[in-house]
Amino acid sequence: MKIGKFGARLSALVLAALFVFAAVVFAFAEDGIEPISEDGADGVVPVSGDAVGAALTVDAKSAILMEASTGKVLYEANADEALRPASVTKIMSVLLVMEAVDSGKISLEDTVSCSEHAASMGGSQVYLEPGEEMTVSELLKCVLIASANDATVALAEYVAGDEAAFVARMNERAAELGMKNTNFVNTNGLDDAPDAESHLISARDIAIMSRELITKHPSVFEYTTVWMDSIRNGAFGLTNTNRLVRFYRGANGLKTGSTSKAGFCISATAERDGMQLIAVIMGSPTRDIRNEAAKTLLDYGYANYAVYSSEGGAAGALPVTGGVLDTVEGEYGAFSAVLKKGDDKNVTETVTLSESVPAPVKKGDVVGEVTYTVGDEVIGKVPVTAAGDVEKISYWGLLLRLLDGFFM
Repeated sequence: MKIGKFGARLSALVLAALFVFAAVVFAFAEDGIEPISEDGADGVVPVSGDAVGAALTVDAKSAILMEASTGKVLYEANADEALRPASVTKIMSVLLVMEAVDSGKISLEDTVSCSEHAASMGGSQVYLEPGEEMTVSELLKCVLIASANDATVALAEYVAGDEAAFVARMNERAAELGMKNTNFVNTNGLDDAPDAESHLISARDIAIMSRELITKHPSVFEYTTVWMDSIRNGAFGLTNTNRLVRFYRGANGLKTGSTSKAGFCISATAERDGMQLIAVIMGSPTRDIRNEAAKTLLDYGYANYAVYSSEGGAAGALPVTGGVLDTVEGEYGAFSAVLKKGDDKNVTETVTLSESVPAPVKKGDVVGEVTYTVGDEVIGKVPVTAAGDVEKISYWGLLLRLLDGFFM
C-alpha cells in the first residue's frame, strides 16, 4: 500500500513537471515555426542609424524609434526596406478588429464560431476546434497575448466574411495610412506558403500602424499589458510572447514575431513621464538580441527626449468691425512637440491676434496664431480661431446704435 502511494506521488510529480515544461515552451513560442539558429541568419548584420547626439548600433536588419503622439522619428536604420514581419503582421489585423468594434459593426461580447479554415492554422495557436465558440474579446486576448494564428483568422472571417476579403482591407488600410512599403498576403504573418514570399512590410510602416492602433484604440493595452492569463475557464494558459511587458519599466505592448525566414521582430511600446514610444526591430538573429535592441532604442529615447504639451485655451478678445457685437473671443487647440530633454522646460508660448476682424465672423475662422519657441527657434504654431459667430450689423441696426450713442 505504501509503494502504491509513493508511485502515485511520483506520477503526479512527473505530470506536473511535464506541464511546466510545456507551459515554458508555449511561452517562448511566437509564430510556432522553428527559430533561426543562435549563430544568426543570412543577411542579419548590425545596422547603424540616424540619431541625435548618439551613435547607435542594433543587431537587426532594420529599426526605427517613433514618438507616438507626434509621429516624430527619433532614430532610424534601414527603416524603409520591405522585410518579412512574421506575427508583427497581426497589428494590422487587430487594428481592423478594433475599428470594427469602435464603429459599432461588431461588439467585444459577440460570439464567434471557429471555421475549419481558422482551425487549420499551424504555428502558434490556441488549438481552436471547428465550431468552437469564443467572444471577440477572448479571441483578441489569444492574439495579443499568445500570438494565436487560429484566433487571428477567426476574427478576420467574422469581421469581413472570409480571410481574403479581410486581407484586401488590410492592404487598403495600409495605403490610407501612408504605408508605402507594405504588402499583406495573410492575416497572421506565416511565411511558409509560396505566396507568402510577397508578404512584406518595412519598419517605418510597422511604426505607423502601431501608432494608429495605440493612439486611436488605447483599450488595446488592456490585452497587451497582461503577462499571464487563461481561456476555457482556466483550462488553457496564455503567456505573453513579449517579455518586455514584464521586464522593462513602462512597457505596455505591442507585438512580437519570429520565423526562420523573418528572424526575430518586435514592435515594442512603452510609456514613461507622459511620453509613449514605439521601437520596431526587424530581423534580429535571436529573441534576446531582439529584445535588447528594442530596449536600447527605448532607453535612448527616454534618456534624450521629452514631450512638451499645451492643452490650449482662451486667447482673449479682439475687435470686430461692422458686427452686431464689438468683440469676439479667440481660442486655440492643443499642441505638443518632442524636444531634447531639458528644452521642454524652456518653451515660450506667444499669442498674436489680428488688430480687428470684419463681420460676419464664423466660429472657427482664423483670427491669429500661437507661436511656440525655445530660445530663437520656432518649434511650432497653432491657429487662434473665433470661439463664436458674430453677424454683420444691418443698416437699421447701425442706425439704432448711432442713435443710442447720441442720446446716451
